[in-house]
Amino acid sequence: MATNRTYDEIAIGDSAEITRTCSTNDLLIFAHASGNRNPLHLPDTDWNGDGQIDKPVAPSMWVGALISSVLGNILPGPGTRYRTQTFEFHRGVSVGDELTVRIEVTDKKPDGLLDLQTSVRLADGSPVATGMAEVEAPEQKIEFDVSELPALLIERHRHFNRLITLAKTLAPLPTAVVAPDDESSLAGALMAADEGLIDPVLIGARNRILKAAEKAGLSVAEVKLVDIEDESEAAAKAVAMVHEGQVRAVMKGHLHTDDLLRHIVKRDGGLRTKRRISHVFVMDIPGRATPVLISDAAINIAPDLNTKVDITQNAIEAALSLGLKNPKVGVLSAIETVNPAIPSSLDAAILSKMAERGQITGGIVDGPLAMDNAIDVQAARTKGITSLVAGHAEVLIVPNLESGNMLAKELTFIAHAEAAGLVIGAKVPVMLTSRADDSRARLASCAIALLYDHWKRTGHPVADFDMTGDGA
Repeated sequence: MATNRTYDEIAIGDSAEITRTCSTNDLLIFAHASGNRNPLHLPDTDWNGDGQIDKPVAPSMWVGALISSVLGNILPGPGTRYRTQTFEFHRGVSVGDELTVRIEVTDKKPDGLLDLQTSVRLADGSPVATGMAEVEAPEQKIEFDVSELPALLIERHRHFNRLITLAKTLAPLPTAVVAPDDESSLAGALMAADEGLIDPVLIGARNRILKAAEKAGLSVAEVKLVDIEDESEAAAKAVAMVHEGQVRAVMKGHLHTDDLLRHIVKRDGGLRTKRRISHVFVMDIPGRATPVLISDAAINIAPDLNTKVDITQNAIEAALSLGLKNPKVGVLSAIETVNPAIPSSLDAAILSKMAERGQITGGIVDGPLAMDNAIDVQAARTKGITSLVAGHAEVLIVPNLESGNMLAKELTFIAHAEAAGLVIGAKVPVMLTSRADDSRARLASCAIALLYDHWKRTGHPVADFDMTGDGA
């Protein structure tokens, strides 16, 4: 609750101050609110043109706006009206800088006017901005419940940006792209090649691929192309190229998932391992400190307990490959207690115990957990759940394909998440993107496949996940 001080309650020499740390979100919100899209002030931009991502500098007027937060919230507080403000800016502010914002009353004038000295300083005391303000102080007491201010969602997908940047440090992944004969799948593969993520071999009907390239304004002249008219035969060729050592990944183009997977999972000549294959959605959800992995939402329709063991282990390995240390795995059910009438709650409890006994390794597994107490700390506390996973889950194991598919699409279309997909458990990673996915989703899937391939070959991720970011 914010309470003001009236003109009569204020004396010369009264002062107030706050501290504020500049965040990336501050820069994004200010860009939208002010309309100032100067790349100098935006994250993830190369504003000086040297080919490197440059560190953004906070707009000077964002710094100046911090003065109004002290005036409007503390001294004089709610009801204050600005008359004039002068500024002298001494230096720039970067993301992560802690600022002290201070005002001091220097004069009381007629008609309720106050003069105030204003300053913004870095933690070491050096000045960022100094000036003078004239305000009209409130004449009556006002109290305002600041909790009534609506929250803001910043639709920023920093996790995929980071993963794509990390993947670019590796050599391109030789990839068989099966039936890329529509604009979206072909553009996604060529974009990933241009970004240095994959070295594609296009397998499919040459005439359809060339037609798609022409429609999209793309060239495949420098890309290896294996001309196979039949989509099923193209999928078989991709699997054969894996066995021949020509490629280390498979990417789905414009063909049905079943037509591709049939060749991957066949007993003779396929890409099966001892573990059941499963699909992992990697979700970049605005506001989450880490990516969220969901499995299985695309392959195993109604998995039994043994299949869920493989699904869980596959998802943990996918999380490890992205740099998440000891990932926290929440096994979902409708409730957070074991109920024999709800089979998924029994499976969740067994999976949790199996992880404790070392039958599932690499992560912390807990369940059953309902969705709310798996991802929200307050919900877990309200339910009285004491767990390293509850409220902090980075991997969500769903009861069946239907629930997983609905969860992933709800996050995409309601929470504005970006999604990328990967099939784990085969001899090589399989990028199983939807025919409706855009080029960005395909690019992210390629990055995740490359990071996973590196983890499988070396036993360690390219980089550990940075948990010190300023949020999204």
